Amino acid sequence: MLFTASAIAGGIGLFLLGMILMTEGLKSAAGQTFERALRRFTHTPSAAIASGAGITALVQSSSATTVTTIGFVSAGLMTFPQALGVIFGANLGSTSTGWIVGLLGLQLSIGVVAQPMVAVGALMRLLGRGRIADAGLALAGFGLIFVGIDVLQAGTGELATRITPEDFPDDTWIGRLVLVGIGTLMTVLMQSSSAAVATTLTALYSGAIGLEQAAALVIGQNLGTTVKAAIVSIGASIPAKRTALAHILFNTITALIAFALLPLFVYLVDAAPGLTPGDAALVIALFHTVFNLLGILLFLPFLHPFAHAIERLIPERGPQLTRYLDDSVTETPSVAAEAARRTVKTIATVMFEDTGAVLENGAQNAKLEQRLFAAKQALRDTRRFLSQTPGLSSSEEAYVQHVSTLHALEHLERLVAALEQAQPFRSVGSEEKLERLRSLAAVILRELHDELAQTDDEDPAAREALLSRIAEKANDVAEERRALRPDILDALAAGRFPPDRGLQVLEAARWLDRIAYHAWRIAHHLYRADAESDPRTDEEAHQHRLDRTREHHSPHHS
Repeated sequence: MLFTASAIAGGIGLFLLGMILMTEGLKSAAGQTFERALRRFTHTPSAAIASGAGITALVQSSSATTVTTIGFVSAGLMTFPQALGVIFGANLGSTSTGWIVGLLGLQLSIGVVAQPMVAVGALMRLLGRGRIADAGLALAGFGLIFVGIDVLQAGTGELATRITPEDFPDDTWIGRLVLVGIGTLMTVLMQSSSAAVATTLTALYSGAIGLEQAAALVIGQNLGTTVKAAIVSIGASIPAKRTALAHILFNTITALIAFALLPLFVYLVDAAPGLTPGDAALVIALFHTVFNLLGILLFLPFLHPFAHAIERLIPERGPQLTRYLDDSVTETPSVAAEAARRTVKTIATVMFEDTGAVLENGAQNAKLEQRLFAAKQALRDTRRFLSQTPGLSSSEEAYVQHVSTLHALEHLERLVAALEQAQPFRSVGSEEKLERLRSLAAVILRELHDELAQTDDEDPAAREALLSRIAEKANDVAEERRALRPDILDALAAGRFPPDRGLQVLEAARWLDRIAYHAWRIAHHLYRADAESDPRTDEEAHQHRLDRTREHHSPHHS
């Protein structure tokens, strides 16, 4: 009995280790391919489901798919309804483990070549570099899965001489319910539904359990993943809690469907011709896939209402300006960089609206002071978030995004500081000589606010045209401010203008110039992450741009 327990435990351990190695190797070898696929092919519910199923089947880890999806929702890269489609698809993709075990591990018995696969993979990992080393890790993990299945078969084969299907609960509703509970417990203890399903299939193949009992166990093992989801969601972010609740509800309803289908399943099995042990394992794999597919078909027409119901049950909490700054995404540099960019975009949208209001009426009230305070706090939180994100220079995409976001962040901080120093403009904002400047700056802020308030699905060509127009308008503000200066000084010298008011008008003109310049540069860096950044100081960069073509001019501050 000691040998049996040792073989089963060792087989499960080898299987789990193989799954971990294969998943990590595939994720590393693919780089950001899986992340890009999730972001690109999730615009419709059916595409999201297909993406979730395909990626999970490839990496053999529904947890990896789920964690990545939660990160995308947290960073604003994916809507919650899209995430639900991916999560449902991940449940379907996880059933591929049963087919791998049933077809390759039991039917074809590739355990003979599994050990050489481990050896080759290990050598590739040790001697190779980059993706070759990652592919070697995945190959070693793949081979280790089948080594584990072989060890499991040896253990369950010995177990079959001591335990028979008759030792399990009778084939009644109560007996089936007990087996579902046992299956749930297996997933909780093993922390992997894949390992639990593999153990069930090898036990079925060895004759230790019957086909109907295996079906009930698989239902419980599918349901057991909800326990882990519930535990992980404790203290997690709002997107993680929503995803966990949706996962629990989906798997619970799917388990109820499967449990209701058990009598029909038993009838069909009894009506079928005699099954070999290998055939029986494939029948269970098919049953596992079918009831998950039925659950998806049931939920698919109601995906958006279901998502909205979850969002109402678990509403957003905390500051809206920093809702994308979820610490759980800091382990994925590209996602963290995009989360920071979207946060800066959100803050900028609010600040453009507030600055436009100051230009329109010049008023200062308690609400504006509160929003300025919230913006400054959000900007500090964004810098903290970026400083706590490792690996932002590990990929070119994340690095470029990071640098661009830092540029936009700096200009936004200066815009907020300028908005706090709007008193010169408030004093003389109604001055006729400032009307042209004020109207130009107001147009810039209004157009950029409307652009930033849009989703990122807008036509890139239209956005590029807008940025070019804004650059020209910002340059017009600078030229207007430069032209205004000698006019005011001449009027002051000739005594046609009160001295104090003349100086206030010049200060207000400089303030409007700063507002227009920083607003333009914020949008430029938010939307042109691939643009070259000038490492020189603002003053040097301004002077340099004055010598370039008008399209690329930057306002020059005296």
